[in-house]
Amino acid sequence: MDDVRDGARDWKRWIGLGHTSADRITASRVAAWDATLDHDVAPPRDGDVAPLGFHWTLGPPIARESDLGLDGHPRRGTFLPPIPLPRRLWAGSRIAFNQPLRVGDRVERKSVITAIEEKQGRTSPLVFVTVRHRFQTDDGVAIEEEQDLVYRELAAPSAAPDGIVDLSDAAVWRRTIHPTETLLFRFSALTFNGHRIHYDRRYATEVEGYAGLVVHGPLIATLLLDLMQTHMPGVAIERFHFKAMRPTFDTSDFAVCGAPETNDHCSLWSTDNRGVRAVEAQAWTRP
Repeated sequence: MDDVRDGARDWKRWIGLGHTSADRITASRVAAWDATLDHDVAPPRDGDVAPLGFHWTLGPPIARESDLGLDGHPRRGTFLPPIPLPRRLWAGSRIAFNQPLRVGDRVERKSVITAIEEKQGRTSPLVFVTVRHRFQTDDGVAIEEEQDLVYRELAAPSAAPDGIVDLSDAAVWRRTIHPTETLLFRFSALTFNGHRIHYDRRYATEVEGYAGLVVHGPLIATLLLDLMQTHMPGVAIERFHFKAMRPTFDTSDFAVCGAPETNDHCSLWSTDNRGVRAVEAQAWTRP
Protein backbone atom coordinates (compact mmCIF):
# COMPACT_ATOMS: atom_id res chain seq x y z
CA MET A 1 0.00 0.00 0.00
CA ASP A 2 2.87 2.37 0.77
CA ASP A 3 4.26 1.97 -2.76
CA VAL A 4 0.83 2.84 -4.15
CA ARG A 5 0.51 5.92 -1.95
CA ASP A 6 4.07 7.04 -2.66
CA GLY A 7 3.43 6.97 -6.39
CA ALA A 8 -0.04 8.51 -6.33
CA ARG A 9 1.23 12.08 -6.42
CA ASP A 10 3.32 11.40 -9.53
CA TRP A 11 0.49 9.59 -11.35
CA LYS A 12 -1.60 12.74 -11.43
CA ARG A 13 0.71 14.17 -14.05
CA TRP A 14 -0.55 11.47 -16.43
CA ILE A 15 -4.05 12.99 -16.36
CA GLY A 16 -4.56 14.80 -19.64
CA LEU A 17 -1.99 12.78 -21.55
CA GLY A 18 -3.26 11.74 -24.94
CA HIS A 19 -2.53 9.35 -27.76
CA THR A 20 -3.82 9.48 -31.34
CA SER A 21 -3.74 6.75 -33.96
CA ALA A 22 -5.38 6.13 -37.31
CA ASP A 23 -6.81 2.97 -38.82
CA ARG A 24 -9.00 1.81 -41.68
CA ILE A 25 -11.93 -0.60 -41.60
CA THR A 26 -11.34 -3.27 -44.22
CA ALA A 27 -13.69 -5.96 -45.43
CA SER A 28 -11.23 -8.69 -44.49
CA ARG A 29 -10.99 -7.52 -40.87
CA VAL A 30 -14.78 -7.35 -40.52
CA ALA A 31 -15.02 -10.82 -42.06
CA ALA A 32 -12.48 -12.09 -39.50
CA TRP A 33 -14.56 -10.51 -36.71
CA ASP A 34 -17.74 -12.18 -38.00
CA ALA A 35 -15.99 -15.55 -38.31
CA THR A 36 -14.55 -15.34 -34.80
CA LEU A 37 -18.01 -14.64 -33.35
CA ASP A 38 -19.59 -17.32 -35.57
CA HIS A 39 -21.87 -14.83 -37.34
CA ASP A 40 -23.68 -16.40 -40.28
CA VAL A 41 -23.61 -13.35 -42.56
CA ALA A 42 -22.68 -12.48 -46.12
CA PRO A 43 -19.11 -11.32 -46.80
CA PRO A 44 -18.85 -7.59 -46.05
CA ARG A 45 -18.49 -5.01 -48.79
CA ASP A 46 -17.42 -1.35 -48.82
CA GLY A 47 -20.12 0.80 -47.28
CA ASP A 48 -21.58 -1.95 -45.08
CA VAL A 49 -22.11 -1.09 -41.41
CA ALA A 50 -19.43 -2.56 -39.16
CA PRO A 51 -20.67 -4.70 -36.23
CA LEU A 52 -21.06 -3.12 -32.79
CA GLY A 53 -17.94 -3.76 -30.74
CA PHE A 54 -15.71 -3.74 -33.81
CA HIS A 55 -14.27 -0.37 -32.71
CA TRP A 56 -12.23 -2.31 -30.10
CA THR A 57 -10.07 -3.56 -32.98
CA LEU A 58 -9.25 -0.06 -34.26
CA GLY A 59 -6.07 1.89 -33.56
CA PRO A 60 -4.78 -0.21 -30.65
CA PRO A 61 -1.49 0.76 -28.98
CA ILE A 62 1.35 -0.74 -31.01
CA ALA A 63 4.44 -1.69 -29.01
CA ARG A 64 7.55 -3.53 -30.16
CA GLU A 65 8.13 -6.96 -28.65
CA SER A 66 11.03 -5.58 -26.64
CA ASP A 67 8.73 -2.92 -25.15
CA LEU A 68 6.27 -5.41 -23.61
CA GLY A 69 6.01 -6.14 -19.91
CA LEU A 70 5.80 -9.59 -18.33
CA ASP A 71 2.01 -9.60 -18.70
CA GLY A 72 2.15 -8.97 -22.45
CA HIS A 73 0.92 -5.37 -22.26
CA PRO A 74 3.11 -2.43 -23.32
CA ARG A 75 5.34 -1.46 -20.41
CA ARG A 76 3.76 1.06 -18.06
CA GLY A 77 5.04 4.57 -17.82
CA THR A 78 4.51 5.59 -21.43
CA PHE A 79 0.83 6.38 -22.08
CA LEU A 80 -0.48 4.65 -18.95
CA PRO A 81 1.07 5.52 -15.55
CA PRO A 82 3.62 3.15 -13.91
CA ILE A 83 1.26 1.80 -11.25
CA PRO A 84 3.15 -0.96 -9.36
CA LEU A 85 0.14 -3.21 -8.72
CA PRO A 86 0.68 -6.29 -10.91
CA ARG A 87 -2.83 -7.27 -12.05
CA ARG A 88 -4.53 -5.07 -14.64
CA LEU A 89 -8.18 -5.57 -15.66
CA TRP A 90 -10.75 -3.85 -17.86
CA ALA A 91 -13.40 -2.91 -15.27
CA GLY A 92 -16.02 -1.53 -17.64
CA SER A 93 -17.01 1.07 -20.19
CA ARG A 94 -19.68 3.63 -21.00
CA ILE A 95 -20.19 3.91 -24.76
CA ALA A 96 -22.19 6.22 -27.01
CA PHE A 97 -22.80 4.97 -30.55
CA ASN A 98 -23.40 8.28 -32.33
CA GLN A 99 -23.31 6.99 -35.88
CA PRO A 100 -22.27 3.74 -37.56
CA LEU A 101 -18.78 2.83 -38.63
CA ARG A 102 -18.64 1.45 -42.16
CA VAL A 103 -16.36 -0.79 -44.17
CA GLY A 104 -13.89 1.47 -45.97
CA ASP A 105 -13.92 4.23 -43.33
CA ARG A 106 -10.68 5.79 -42.20
CA VAL A 107 -10.96 6.12 -38.42
CA GLU A 108 -8.96 8.34 -36.10
CA ARG A 109 -8.83 7.19 -32.48
CA LYS A 110 -8.03 9.82 -29.85
CA SER A 111 -7.40 8.58 -26.29
CA VAL A 112 -6.97 10.78 -23.20
CA ILE A 113 -6.48 9.82 -19.54
CA THR A 114 -9.18 11.70 -17.64
CA ALA A 115 -8.92 10.37 -14.07
CA ILE A 116 -6.74 8.32 -11.72
CA GLU A 117 -8.27 7.28 -8.41
CA GLU A 118 -6.94 5.16 -5.55
CA LYS A 119 -9.33 3.06 -3.46
CA GLN A 120 -9.04 0.38 -0.80
CA GLY A 121 -10.64 -2.91 -1.85
CA ARG A 122 -11.67 -5.75 0.43
CA THR A 123 -8.34 -7.54 0.07
CA SER A 124 -5.94 -5.10 -1.60
CA PRO A 125 -5.48 -1.51 -2.74
CA LEU A 126 -7.05 -0.63 -6.07
CA VAL A 127 -6.14 2.06 -8.58
CA PHE A 128 -8.69 3.03 -11.23
CA VAL A 129 -7.59 4.75 -14.45
CA THR A 130 -10.26 6.22 -16.71
CA VAL A 131 -9.45 6.72 -20.40
CA ARG A 132 -11.72 8.55 -22.85
CA HIS A 133 -11.64 7.28 -26.44
CA ARG A 134 -13.15 9.04 -29.45
CA PHE A 135 -13.45 7.32 -32.82
CA GLN A 136 -13.91 9.81 -35.65
CA THR A 137 -14.46 9.34 -39.38
CA ASP A 138 -14.82 11.90 -42.17
CA ASP A 139 -18.49 12.17 -41.15
CA GLY A 140 -17.73 13.14 -37.53
CA VAL A 141 -17.42 11.40 -34.16
CA ALA A 142 -18.88 7.93 -34.52
CA ILE A 143 -18.21 6.45 -31.08
CA GLU A 144 -17.30 7.89 -27.68
CA GLU A 145 -16.18 5.62 -24.86
CA GLU A 146 -15.08 6.05 -21.26
CA GLN A 147 -13.04 3.00 -20.28
CA ASP A 148 -12.18 2.08 -16.68
CA LEU A 149 -9.01 0.11 -16.00
CA VAL A 150 -8.31 -1.27 -12.52
CA TYR A 151 -4.95 -2.29 -11.06
CA ARG A 152 -4.75 -4.60 -8.04
CA GLU A 153 -2.57 -7.15 -6.23
CA LEU A 154 -2.32 -10.75 -7.38
CA ALA A 155 -4.90 -12.85 -5.55
CA ALA A 156 -6.67 -16.10 -6.31
CA PRO A 157 -10.41 -15.63 -6.84
CA SER A 158 -12.62 -16.59 -3.91
CA ALA A 159 -13.79 -20.21 -3.95
CA ALA A 160 -17.25 -19.24 -2.70
CA PRO A 161 -19.77 -17.40 -4.90
CA ASP A 162 -20.31 -14.07 -3.16
CA GLY A 163 -22.17 -12.23 -5.89
CA ILE A 164 -25.66 -12.22 -7.35
CA VAL A 165 -26.63 -15.74 -8.40
CA ASP A 166 -28.35 -15.73 -11.77
CA LEU A 167 -32.09 -16.41 -11.59
CA SER A 168 -33.22 -18.20 -14.71
CA ASP A 169 -36.69 -16.64 -14.60
CA ALA A 170 -35.17 -13.14 -14.77
CA ALA A 171 -33.83 -13.73 -18.28
CA VAL A 172 -36.13 -13.20 -21.23
CA TRP A 173 -33.21 -13.95 -23.56
CA ARG A 174 -30.47 -16.46 -22.79
CA ARG A 175 -27.61 -17.97 -24.79
CA THR A 176 -25.00 -20.50 -23.66
CA ILE A 177 -21.42 -19.67 -24.64
CA HIS A 178 -18.69 -22.31 -25.01
CA PRO A 179 -15.43 -20.33 -24.54
CA THR A 180 -12.82 -22.24 -26.55
CA GLU A 181 -9.11 -21.49 -26.57
CA THR A 182 -9.34 -20.56 -30.25
CA LEU A 183 -12.14 -18.07 -29.59
CA LEU A 184 -10.04 -16.30 -26.95
CA PHE A 185 -6.89 -16.43 -29.08
CA ARG A 186 -8.62 -15.05 -32.17
CA PHE A 187 -10.29 -12.24 -30.21
CA SER A 188 -6.89 -11.31 -28.72
CA ALA A 189 -5.44 -11.23 -32.23
CA LEU A 190 -8.29 -9.12 -33.64
CA THR A 191 -7.90 -6.52 -30.89
CA PHE A 192 -4.07 -6.77 -30.83
CA ASN A 193 -4.33 -7.56 -27.11
CA GLY A 194 -1.14 -9.20 -25.88
CA HIS A 195 -2.38 -9.74 -22.31
CA ARG A 196 -1.24 -13.29 -21.56
CA ILE A 197 -4.15 -14.15 -19.26
CA HIS A 198 -6.29 -14.71 -22.37
CA TYR A 199 -4.12 -17.23 -24.24
CA ASP A 200 -1.18 -18.38 -22.05
CA ARG A 201 -2.62 -20.91 -19.59
CA ARG A 202 0.59 -21.38 -17.61
CA TYR A 203 0.97 -17.63 -17.10
CA ALA A 204 -2.72 -17.17 -16.24
CA THR A 205 -2.78 -19.94 -13.64
CA GLU A 206 0.77 -20.02 -12.24
CA VAL A 207 1.68 -16.32 -12.29
CA GLU A 208 -1.62 -14.45 -11.89
CA GLY A 209 -3.40 -17.20 -9.97
CA TYR A 210 -6.49 -17.57 -12.15
CA ALA A 211 -8.49 -20.79 -12.52
CA GLY A 212 -7.99 -20.85 -16.30
CA LEU A 213 -7.77 -18.57 -19.31
CA VAL A 214 -9.72 -15.38 -18.71
CA VAL A 215 -12.54 -14.48 -21.12
CA HIS A 216 -12.07 -10.88 -22.28
CA GLY A 217 -14.44 -8.30 -20.81
CA PRO A 218 -15.04 -6.67 -24.22
CA LEU A 219 -15.69 -10.11 -25.74
CA ILE A 220 -18.46 -10.72 -23.18
CA ALA A 221 -19.75 -7.19 -23.83
CA THR A 222 -19.83 -7.92 -27.57
CA LEU A 223 -21.74 -11.16 -26.94
CA LEU A 224 -24.29 -9.18 -24.88
CA LEU A 225 -24.69 -6.68 -27.72
CA ASP A 226 -25.12 -9.59 -30.15
CA LEU A 227 -27.77 -11.14 -27.90
CA MET A 228 -29.81 -7.95 -27.82
CA GLN A 229 -29.53 -7.38 -31.56
CA THR A 230 -30.58 -10.98 -32.25
CA HIS A 231 -33.80 -10.51 -30.28
CA MET A 232 -34.41 -6.89 -31.33
CA PRO A 233 -33.41 -6.90 -35.02
CA GLY A 234 -33.35 -3.53 -36.73
CA VAL A 235 -33.21 -1.55 -33.48
CA ALA A 236 -30.31 0.93 -33.23
CA ILE A 237 -28.41 0.81 -29.92
CA GLU A 238 -27.48 4.35 -28.92
CA ARG A 239 -25.77 3.83 -25.52
CA PHE A 240 -24.23 0.81 -23.83
CA HIS A 241 -22.68 0.58 -20.36
CA PHE A 242 -21.05 -2.51 -18.92
CA LYS A 243 -19.28 -3.36 -15.68
CA ALA A 244 -17.14 -6.43 -15.04
CA MET A 245 -17.58 -7.70 -11.48
CA ARG A 246 -15.68 -11.00 -11.54
CA PRO A 247 -13.67 -13.04 -14.06
CA THR A 248 -15.05 -15.76 -16.30
CA PHE A 249 -12.79 -18.61 -17.43
CA ASP A 250 -12.60 -21.06 -20.30
CA THR A 251 -13.05 -23.96 -17.86
CA SER A 252 -16.78 -24.38 -18.56
CA ASP A 253 -19.71 -22.85 -20.42
CA PHE A 254 -21.28 -19.59 -19.28
CA ALA A 255 -24.41 -17.68 -20.23
CA VAL A 256 -25.27 -14.27 -21.64
CA CYS A 257 -28.74 -13.07 -20.68
CA GLY A 258 -31.03 -10.12 -21.18
CA ALA A 259 -34.45 -8.67 -20.52
CA PRO A 260 -36.18 -5.58 -21.94
CA GLU A 261 -37.08 -3.06 -19.22
CA THR A 262 -38.89 -0.44 -21.32
CA ASN A 263 -39.37 0.22 -25.01
CA ASP A 264 -35.91 1.81 -25.24
CA HIS A 265 -33.94 0.18 -22.40
CA CYS A 266 -32.66 -3.35 -21.77
CA SER A 267 -30.78 -5.00 -18.91
CA LEU A 268 -28.09 -7.47 -19.92
CA TRP A 269 -25.75 -9.68 -17.93
CA SER A 270 -23.48 -12.69 -18.08
CA THR A 271 -22.85 -15.45 -15.59
CA ASP A 272 -19.47 -16.86 -14.62
CA ASN A 273 -18.57 -20.55 -14.46
CA ARG A 274 -20.50 -20.97 -11.18
CA GLY A 275 -23.69 -19.22 -12.27
CA VAL A 276 -22.86 -15.94 -10.52
CA ARG A 277 -23.36 -12.58 -12.22
CA ALA A 278 -20.02 -11.67 -13.83
CA VAL A 279 -20.75 -8.74 -16.16
CA GLU A 280 -23.74 -6.42 -15.90
CA ALA A 281 -24.78 -4.07 -18.69
CA GLN A 282 -27.46 -1.59 -19.69
CA ALA A 283 -28.38 -0.66 -23.26
CA TRP A 284 -30.55 2.16 -24.57
CA THR A 285 -31.93 2.25 -28.11
CA ARG A 286 -32.32 5.27 -30.34
CA PRO A 287 -35.88 6.67 -30.38
